[in-house]
Amino acid sequence: MKSLNVKIWGVRKRASKRPSYDVRWSVSDKVFSETFRTKALADHYRTKLMSAARDGEEFDDVGGLPESMSEKKAELTWYAFALKYLAMKWPHAAPNTRDGMNESLASVTIALLNDVPGRPGAPVLRQALRNWAFVLPGPAEREVPTEVGNALHWIAKASRPLNDLADPVTAREVLDSFRIRLDGKSAAAETVRRKRYTFVNALHYAVDLGEFRENPLTSVRWQKPKVSGEVDPRVVVNPRQALSLLHAVSYVGGYSRARGRRLVGLFACMYFAGLRPAEAVGLTDAGLTLTEQRWGTMLLHRTRPSVGRQWTDSGESHDDRGLKNRPAEDVRRVPIPPQLVAMLREHLDTFGTAADGRLFFSEGGGVVASSTYSRAWQEARTLALPPAAVVSPLARRPYDLRHSALSTWLNAGVDPTEVAERAGNSVEVLLGRYAKCLDGRQEVANRRIEDLLNEYD
Repeated sequence: MKSLNVKIWGVRKRASKRPSYDVRWSVSDKVFSETFRTKALADHYRTKLMSAARDGEEFDDVGGLPESMSEKKAELTWYAFALKYLAMKWPHAAPNTRDGMNESLASVTIALLNDVPGRPGAPVLRQALRNWAFVLPGPAEREVPTEVGNALHWIAKASRPLNDLADPVTAREVLDSFRIRLDGKSAAAETVRRKRYTFVNALHYAVDLGEFRENPLTSVRWQKPKVSGEVDPRVVVNPRQALSLLHAVSYVGGYSRARGRRLVGLFACMYFAGLRPAEAVGLTDAGLTLTEQRWGTMLLHRTRPSVGRQWTDSGESHDDRGLKNRPAEDVRRVPIPPQLVAMLREHLDTFGTAADGRLFFSEGGGVVASSTYSRAWQEARTLALPPAAVVSPLARRPYDLRHSALSTWLNAGVDPTEVAERAGNSVEVLLGRYAKCLDGRQEVANRRIEDLLNEYD
């Protein structure tokens, strides 16, 4: 029998050792109640009852609930919901986004586990979530190791209800868990920011599904860690240091094997053209105009970011995508100075191109792995820089060559709009991140100021 004769009363605190709260309502004069640990959870449950009654839903006079709050829907756990969210986001997400989403969902899932007997060890839990649960195709479509299968079964049983996040205390506990790494040390601010972003986005999806009237995190007062958007000026090299590093790369791995020589042009593109590493790795000869002893041009349209095989649709370690933050078929034109033109001409004369036209490739013709060029770069730093500079942040990563390039252009007086166009950034990002002084540039400024002051001394 169904009925619309519904009365919903307020939340009542129960007198007991542990505070609890009752929600009471009646259907056809038959009284029902539910008990919750916190007032926030009770208020959330009462709100859902009132919304169902206001929308004209019929209430079951046996279970006392509307159809939208049937037993099956009310018992939706965070873990079950997270799998739904993953299935919705995965097909349209970039590989690196998938990796970050996977890590974030795993962190929230671990934070929302009840203390149920049989808990697997922390490494097994993380492996089950990172390598199996939050990857598509999922465990149901793959052969799962017994240990992992048992862990996933335990997680499904131990996961707390999604509705627990209506309690600000619970939501805050999850947010606070982002601050601590598995080894107990503090997590980087950028990691915390990324995990929070995924958490917020997932709960927006829960609102879309009707699980919450509004995102429960809006009622949580939580201080987000500040993420520095500026480039550390200590990483920026001046032109003399950059050339010294590029020369040193050619000595890495010996002359005959050419492990370093085949990478000189790759690093030169990051410094002289301001390319991102993924743009340089994907560079082909089709878009190059190399005029001897004059400025040349690059037409960029593809990137080959390094990601894990489990994150790409192709199963390859490198994704094949368009330019960052641009439409898939967009093209960016970058003028390149004579120094880089000469280096690329020499590279093509010595090594040619890969079968698909890529300028930079491994000895076997494959895509250059980020681990490969990063190791070569670290070896080159020890050859080119004095000991004090080697242990400093100066050009610690290959990406720092791009930072140095953009800083050089800005210090040369190039209009920020032109620099942003060449770099593939907005002017706002450029001025917020890359407007840094070159290493040693302060000495030049100090001399100019001192000369001016001495005129009036």
